[in-house]
Amino acid sequence: MSSRGADGHLCMTVPDLQPAARRLAALLPGVPDSALDAPTPCADTPVAGLLDHLVGLTEAFRAAAAKEPDPGVASTAATHLDPQWRTVLPHRLDALVAAWREPAAAEGNASAGGVEMPAPDIAAVALDELVIHSWDLARATGQAYEPDPADVAAIMPFLESFDAPDGTPGLFGPVVPVPDDASPFDRALGLTGRDPAWRAPAPAGG
Repeated sequence: MSSRGADGHLCMTVPDLQPAARRLAALLPGVPDSALDAPTPCADTPVAGLLDHLVGLTEAFRAAAAKEPDPGVASTAATHLDPQWRTVLPHRLDALVAAWREPAAAEGNASAGGVEMPAPDIAAVALDELVIHSWDLARATGQAYEPDPADVAAIMPFLESFDAPDGTPGLFGPVVPVPDDASPFDRALGLTGRDPAWRAPAPAGG
């Protein structure tokens, strides 16, 4: 599905973001208001902060597909979460999917979060965000989540391009080793600095 060109870019075709977007949207009804302060696998980011990040990044990557000005890095502030996130986020997911299905989306360069790359590479980053943060949200709220195997295969070249055991500041934490027989998705999680065995802590007194 991908190869590296002479300039080092991933040379990926634009993935269809709909399967990952649908899986993320399906998790939202399972997030009660009582879970908004709960921890997530993202250090120092509660569920509300993760949702705020998702609201922002879906718009940022939609803008990238349309070659609109880059709004910058999406917030992770729990206090910034749109009170209407339950309706806003599904609409933004739909808009994200539609934007990257436009033929012009794959052309030229695109920018998101202050990073400019060939548009197909930016689309791969968007897919990575959807897949990995869906797992974050599912684990934080006690829900089941199984990504599309094709999506996992599509994000691996992006993840493997960061050959940094100590992590990539601002992007990934230190790599978490996984067993040799780990599933492809567990390997992907480990590359992002996540422990595939992470579970939400039990409530105090529970």
